[in-house]
Amino acid sequence: MGKLNLRNLKIGIVGLGYVGLPLAVEFGKRFVTVGFDIKADRVAELGRGVDSTRECDAQELAEADKLAYTTSLDDLKPCRVFIVTVPTPIDDYKRPDLMPLEKASESVGKVLKKGDVVVYESTVYPGCTEEVCVPILEKVSGLKFNKDFFAGYSPERINPGDKEHRVTTIRKVTSGSTPEVAEFVDQLYRTIVTVGTHKASSIKVAEAAKVIENTQRDVNIALINELALIFNRLGIDTEEVLLAAGSKWNFLPFRPGLVGGHCIGVDPYYLTHKAQAIGYHPEMILAGRRINDNMGIYVAQQVAQLMIQRQILVKGSRVLVMGLTFKENCPDVRNTKILDVVQELKRYGCNVDVFDPWADADEAEREYKLRPVRKIKSGTYDAVIMGVAHQEFRDMGIKKVRALGKKKHVLYDIKYVFRSDDVDGRL
Repeated sequence: MGKLNLRNLKIGIVGLGYVGLPLAVEFGKRFVTVGFDIKADRVAELGRGVDSTRECDAQELAEADKLAYTTSLDDLKPCRVFIVTVPTPIDDYKRPDLMPLEKASESVGKVLKKGDVVVYESTVYPGCTEEVCVPILEKVSGLKFNKDFFAGYSPERINPGDKEHRVTTIRKVTSGSTPEVAEFVDQLYRTIVTVGTHKASSIKVAEAAKVIENTQRDVNIALINELALIFNRLGIDTEEVLLAAGSKWNFLPFRPGLVGGHCIGVDPYYLTHKAQAIGYHPEMILAGRRINDNMGIYVAQQVAQLMIQRQILVKGSRVLVMGLTFKENCPDVRNTKILDVVQELKRYGCNVDVFDPWADADEAEREYKLRPVRKIKSGTYDAVIMGVAHQEFRDMGIKKVRALGKKKHVLYDIKYVFRSDDVDGRL
């Protein structure tokens, strides 16, 4: 590794989204840090002290007095450590889309020097860093891995919208391509992570640890979703069952719901992709994915059935979906499963309005060709769906939410915001 140490360090963060920005801010309080992003508008807003993801407020951005933002690769040239935090989505066929990761590796390769360390935080399948990213770094830079430059992997654990569990308060898994590099990467993260780190024995172990974190949650939620499907047919309220079962100390407190976002609804496909590549067909993981991927359609079907039972004509009806983001109190609309509900209702001939004070209307229109309404009127809708439990919606209370519907309407609660006897249906 040469003379690289924590005293002469300049860090480059590649990608300034939900993961990269909070990381850049923390490092920018202690080290000279360059935050790089290909989106000029993103860099411009951060330069003005504004974060549209709402992960960092103006004061937090100001406290990172050693942090600069750029769209120019030249500004990354003096950096000795590069941390890649770009998204790793899936394509329309549920296959890993590594293009953002490959492009980021190409960019870093152009400024890579002897003795530099490249750390990846993006969620990938076991082996991806060394099998996909490192060869790109070698090809573009002309340098030799583990001789001229080194690699590490420290998976992100950011929970968008969570103001309690932050970069500094979430234990960090670290790893490196050599024992010396692993120790360096571990010590680097220890400078900002107050609760400590867990140094994995290899990059592959760290990659696998990350991908199973969300896979485990996905499978557990799928089980609860399937139980909700069963209990609905039995005429039993799912929440009452879960509360009763939860009286036992070791019962896991999962709840049914839509599983979207950039992590839980995506990461299992990275693991199953790799499993199938080595000749193993995963059964439980994919079964859980099928259940969770179909929950939005199930919700729309339930709403339509309730409308029919109340003699409300489904075709041509007006339906309000409250919330578009993939989770509450967060502007992130990536892989939101609310979209599945909306699309299914439209197939039934419903006229659907989506209202979300957190979602960026331009981004929603760009990504999904769906523009949220800016205002909602009382007495307008044949059905109202509580899709995301934003605090603003909770604060409205049952009376104001009910008032949005016509005299005869259906209120369906996906997120358990209201009591079961206050709504007409819920998961």
